[in-house]
Amino acid sequence: MDITEPVQSSLNSAYVANALDNGSEDEESDDQSPSALPIPKRSSVPLAVRYSPEDSYCLVYIIFFLMGIGSLLPWNFFITAKHYWLYKLSNNTHGTGNDEQRSDLSDYFESYLAIASTVPSVLCLILNYVLVNRLSSNVRILSSLFVILLVFVVTTVLVKVDMSDRRTEFFIVTLASVAVVSGASNLFSGSVFGISGHFPMRISQALISGQAMGGTLSAVASIVDLAVAKKVTESALAYFLTADVFILLCIISYLLLPKLAYSRHYMLAATCTSSGVMSEEEEAAAAGTGKTVSIPPLQPILRKTWVLGFSVFYVFFISIMVFPAVSSGIQSINKDSGSPWTTTYFVPLTSFLLYNVADFCGRQATAWLQVPGPASRVLPALVLCRSVIVPLFMFCNYQPRDHLHTVLFGHDLYPVVFNCLLGLTNGYLGTLPMIYGPKVVPRELAEATGVVMSFFLTLGLAVGSAVSVLIVHCI
Repeated sequence: MDITEPVQSSLNSAYVANALDNGSEDEESDDQSPSALPIPKRSSVPLAVRYSPEDSYCLVYIIFFLMGIGSLLPWNFFITAKHYWLYKLSNNTHGTGNDEQRSDLSDYFESYLAIASTVPSVLCLILNYVLVNRLSSNVRILSSLFVILLVFVVTTVLVKVDMSDRRTEFFIVTLASVAVVSGASNLFSGSVFGISGHFPMRISQALISGQAMGGTLSAVASIVDLAVAKKVTESALAYFLTADVFILLCIISYLLLPKLAYSRHYMLAATCTSSGVMSEEEEAAAAGTGKTVSIPPLQPILRKTWVLGFSVFYVFFISIMVFPAVSSGIQSINKDSGSPWTTTYFVPLTSFLLYNVADFCGRQATAWLQVPGPASRVLPALVLCRSVIVPLFMFCNYQPRDHLHTVLFGHDLYPVVFNCLLGLTNGYLGTLPMIYGPKVVPRELAEATGVVMSFFLTLGLAVGSAVSVLIVHCI
């Protein structure tokens, strides 16, 4: 389906290039009016921009896919290590850790974890927008990756430290670590997504699909560790070491990116925008003056993308309200049977793995199907319809229930279906506006628009996580 028709006059050349099977930008420009061109077709355009090399062996696609995994991997590794956090924060950590006792810290840990991760993320994305033209993307990306690696190394070391008599201190340190990691992760993901706005849409889609794969890998790693390791601490140690290695792999992959001809071709525009080093003609086309603008103009971005931004906000607002704070608290109706399926593996499989696999499938589907289009009113309408998911989860067998005692969906099949529905709709409806956003603005605003779209996403997570605390307490 051709989704470029409704907004042809406002699409940047990267989007048009993708729709026309990556034809050269000079050929694309002949079909557009001069007023619609973000950069004039003249000799001032660098030679590297006029000729598009191929993505040999899909290496750039794979690297951005890995970057997507790395951008959400820290968050996913924190939230899927549920058994480890319950063990560390329970009242019987001197025991085996198989039958954790309830405590206030463990009961509401997921809700506090969501707040600690999303609030600093919003602040860091605001900072990222301010720094788009002041600090190079290389500095922002590499510094955030090294901060994430450092915090995860500390988290890995704490696995072997006995904190049974200092659970409150461990709780505070963990939330602080989550806050730092989440802020750095969003600085990283916002910067990478901003750069991907200069590439064809398939690269942005690879980045977003990689984010879902990060959740899937963390869920699989958690289940494998539970099955193989005899102790909770051994499982957690292998689990967090896996994250350490993968973050290091992301650093190496990003350092490799500038060495590939395909990425150099598109990153040339990203470098010019982020560093503010532009020719006078390009500056005049971008800002109407001969002076470099240190902070990208927000008004023209919002004018083009506010509906898409709202869609992103509301998709993730609804998702974080129930995942993982509510979904991970839904227990098997047959938990008392003592079966490993109903005790050890029910939550990791039905909540984390199924949701992340469905989320990945939804995001990957956008590579072949992109409807509704960026200007369609159907997109925000479908996004609003997801509100019905919240009561569906609340009336499943969530435990403990202190106020809302009615369970309408008691069978174990219900959370399976609801988590699949939540993941599929989150992946598909969340990805479409994210990849549309940087493509409906002039090219010089693509990176800044990517950061703005990431801000809407994170704002949705922040507000939704705050509401999730209320929902958990209401249940």
